Amino acid sequence: MAGAGKIGVKPASKQKEKLKEPEEYRVVLLNDHYTTMDFVVEILMAIFHKNAEDANRIMLDVHRKGRGVVGVYPWDIAATKAEQVHHAAREYEFPLRCIVEPV
Repeated sequence: MAGAGKIGVKPASKQKEKLKEPEEYRVVLLNDHYTTMDFVVEILMAIFHKNAEDANRIMLDVHRKGRGVVGVYPWDIAATKAEQVHHAAREYEFPLRCIVEPV
C-alpha cells in the first residue's frame, strides 16, 4: 500500500463534526392525598435507585411542596422511569403521578 495517501482524494470538509449533548428532562413526582409516604419512598429507592436518606428528602418535598424533583435524564430514560412509576402505582392502586418536563 505504498503511496496510498497520495491518491488525491481529499476529505469534503476539514471541519470537525460537533456532537450535541442529548437534551435533558426533569422527572417530577406529584403529591396526591392517597399514596402513602412509604410507597413513595419505595418507588424512589426501587426505580430511581435513591438511598433511604435521599428518598425520604424527596418524599417530603412531594408531601410539603406538592412536587419533588427525582432526577434529570435524557428523554428515553426519563419517559421510561415515569412509565415504571405509573405501572407500579396502578399495580398497588395508588394515584401517584409522575411527569417529565424539559430542564
